[in-house]
Amino acid sequence: MEIMAVSGMKKTLVFAVVVIVIIALGAFLWYKKKTTDQATIPPHAIPKDSTSFYWFKNSIIYNLDVKVFKDSDGNGMGDFKGLIQKLPYLDSLGITAIWLAPFQPSQGKDDGYDITDYYAVDPRLGTLDDFKTFVQEVKKHHMQVIIDLVLNHTSNEHPWFQQARAYPSSPYFNWYSWSTDRPSNQNKGMAFEGVQHEIWTFDTLAKKYYYHRFYNFEPDLNTQNPAVQTECLKIIKHWVSMGIDGFREDAVPFFIEVPQKKGKIFDHQFGLLSQTHNFLKSLKPDAIILGEANVMPKENEDFFGKNHEGLQMMFNFYANQYLFYALATGEVEPLIKALQATGKYPKECQWGQFLRNHDEIDLGRLSDEDREKVYLKFGPDDNMHLYNRGIRRRLAPMLGNDLQFLKLAYSLLYSLPNTPVIRYGEEIGMGDDLTLNERLSVRTPMQWSADSNAGFSTATRTIRPVIDTGLYGYPHVNVENEKADPASLLNAIKQFIRFRKACPEIGFGDWEIVPTSSPNILAIRYRWQQTTLLVLHNVSKKAQAVTLSTNDLAGKDLVDLADSSHLTITDNKHPFMLDAYGYKWYHIRH
Repeated sequence: MEIMAVSGMKKTLVFAVVVIVIIALGAFLWYKKKTTDQATIPPHAIPKDSTSFYWFKNSIIYNLDVKVFKDSDGNGMGDFKGLIQKLPYLDSLGITAIWLAPFQPSQGKDDGYDITDYYAVDPRLGTLDDFKTFVQEVKKHHMQVIIDLVLNHTSNEHPWFQQARAYPSSPYFNWYSWSTDRPSNQNKGMAFEGVQHEIWTFDTLAKKYYYHRFYNFEPDLNTQNPAVQTECLKIIKHWVSMGIDGFREDAVPFFIEVPQKKGKIFDHQFGLLSQTHNFLKSLKPDAIILGEANVMPKENEDFFGKNHEGLQMMFNFYANQYLFYALATGEVEPLIKALQATGKYPKECQWGQFLRNHDEIDLGRLSDEDREKVYLKFGPDDNMHLYNRGIRRRLAPMLGNDLQFLKLAYSLLYSLPNTPVIRYGEEIGMGDDLTLNERLSVRTPMQWSADSNAGFSTATRTIRPVIDTGLYGYPHVNVENEKADPASLLNAIKQFIRFRKACPEIGFGDWEIVPTSSPNILAIRYRWQQTTLLVLHNVSKKAQAVTLSTNDLAGKDLVDLADSSHLTITDNKHPFMLDAYGYKWYHIRH
């Protein structure tokens, strides 16, 4: 009997162990499925309490360059300590993510994009500890940090290139692309037409031609080389370890392109995007890469990836060009087509919408005739053009400093599908300095006040001239003045940011164009979960009464986000009244 009892006890024990293992395995599989679902669930089905994983979909991204933002020590150059001082301002503006232009050591020939050390901070801007402190302070304001990732080229003064050109037996030689003979496409495919004259340049020390799609002092890295790929991942890991939340990847098509010695058609290594994506996600699951990729709509899937294994975000350059066409002509149909053409992408991904950035407005996708219309309206002088394709001006001068026109443009930006990105100084209507070379015209120091040097620096000489005269001089255009003026552009931008943050359906939901009775009115409707948003914009300088071609608004109650007033739609022919350059944001009550 004792033997039978012991045997029974053993069976009971084994049974208990099996049950525990089954329960544990079930719990593990449940947890794994839950976390997997969180990473792949389509945004329109994301519960409201899980949207933090997709923080970039309801974000307000603010781009700035540390060296021209705020100088803390009076040496004429902005720095991280100065930027930290201004974080409360960015917080008050409603910014949720800060994107930094390159701040690593460089030769300064391409405004910091000619990097000489990927792992350090330019000593004029501070130290690595200053950067860490900056990231920590940003987190206290509940904001994210995105930094530029410049991997397609280095400076020609980078130690890697100096080793490569001096010693062909060096492992760094194959970190770049070389040709013994002069390639037949030496003067084809330049990124900066009219300024740049070749993509293969002869190096007198190496006695060979090296490949560069940008300036000749920025040789392209050979990203086909596994050693280069490994180094790129090390750079990503280094900065993620500092606490950042993502990267804005510079010149993505050039980073993944395969160098060619003839012709102008270049193959791409899209596998590099999935490699980078997977590596970044392994380090920080909610980190993102926002790609600079000015490509045609048919190429979008290649860059996003069919299963969202590529870029999480891209700038919508294609729609941006037609947005400026709409602002220049008052015609919205081409913009509608551009939005629809770029409307298909993985639900886990997102577009970055913008008006102005740190470069020229690229109009290269427009027809010659349409480009001339935009030139005539916004860039009538040759000195305003750049690279045979764009305009090198800030938005306020382009729109004639017309406050209502500017408000319309920014209302459009914050209401277009996906995530808005704003450039420093645009929120106060800063001007440009066309006496500066190329894109530097839109990279002047931030204008904080009417104090000397716009409150940017106490130095006698600043890194770049502050705009001090004329309509856009800092005595007139500065943060302090506009904070005190309820009707200022700055306060209008704050309102649009409040609108955008109150309308997550723009970032997470489905959208559709609502046909209207006017060629000048853009109407977009968003739906997400139980909310519906209707946004109307009149891009003409004439007031209009417009009807919408939809049969499901009758009897609905529309709440104006600007003043909380109610508009009850009596029938499907109900007219909407829009002022010249007018706009309306409505939440629709069901």
